[in-house]
Amino acid sequence: MEVKEFDYELPPELIAQVPLKQRDASRLLVLNRKTGEMKHQMFPDIIHELHENDTLVINDTKVLPARLIGEKEETGAVIEVLLLKNLEGDTWECLTKPARRVKMGTVISFGDGRLRATCTKEKQDGLREYTFSYEGIFIEILESLGSMPLPPYIHEKLEDKNRYQTVYAKELGSAAAPTAGLHFTKELLEKIKAKKVKIVPVTLHVGLGTFRPVEVEKIEEHKMHSEYYVMSEETAHILNETRQNGGRIIAVGTTSTRVLETVMQDHGKFVSCSGFTNIFIYPGYTFRGIDGLITNFHLPKSTLLMLVSAFSKKEYILKAYKEAVQRQYRFFSFGDAMLII
Repeated sequence: MEVKEFDYELPPELIAQVPLKQRDASRLLVLNRKTGEMKHQMFPDIIHELHENDTLVINDTKVLPARLIGEKEETGAVIEVLLLKNLEGDTWECLTKPARRVKMGTVISFGDGRLRATCTKEKQDGLREYTFSYEGIFIEILESLGSMPLPPYIHEKLEDKNRYQTVYAKELGSAAAPTAGLHFTKELLEKIKAKKVKIVPVTLHVGLGTFRPVEVEKIEEHKMHSEYYVMSEETAHILNETRQNGGRIIAVGTTSTRVLETVMQDHGKFVSCSGFTNIFIYPGYTFRGIDGLITNFHLPKSTLLMLVSAFSKKEYILKAYKEAVQRQYRFFSFGDAMLII
């Protein structure tokens, strides 16, 4: 299967640059995954699409203010470091720009030396490993020196850091937000619970794959980077119970989907577990973990567009995207939402 089959025309002005003032004021395109039938609604209407005994699965990861701008201590050259994965202790895998200037032993200083990073390993694709040194609490220093790692297609400044976090963000560790969850308010979640829909968390720390375009021509040749995930015993129990009772499992976002499908693929049922997943879902994949998916509108030729095309049909997804463009939906991270059910 060729990557170019997942391309579509998108006017640049439809790429949402800032979040809406009200989280749940976004639009919602509801797509019947079997028939291709579409409905156009507002996001709070999602409550009418959910049934008693359904379970909504959220990703409770929290985005680190992971983008740091520093200087090489030797030369003063400006270096950008994006924290991606905590390997152990104070050692992190980071995306570095320009990486060619950073060799083994290079020291980068941030915030007048409040935080220093020593390169301990050179990797491919702009990746480096660093050991950080500082006085105090690392996350507090990161909060004061770092900024939110917004995707490269967002050019406006984010006024409120919290708008790139879900209202239920809890477990620090992501380099990007699980953006399907940005539409939910605490009030809407309470209304959903009142309808006897269960809401359970999983954790997947979003990493490098979010920032990497697909650079091969054939889909099967693309390699996904691994991301850390956790499923608790309580979540596993409720999901198995949902299945036994004939309820549906609705994933909030492709990140939650990847956790659910990984666990089902590895264990055949939902179990308490954690580890790294590099699952790559594209058309031809058989879903075992989800019955519905809440998601945003994704980049052309991206692995996320391939995932949603696998859950429905590529033809239905591309037709829905074309209609969304015609109706001037807002696209990508701060854009509108889609429910595939």
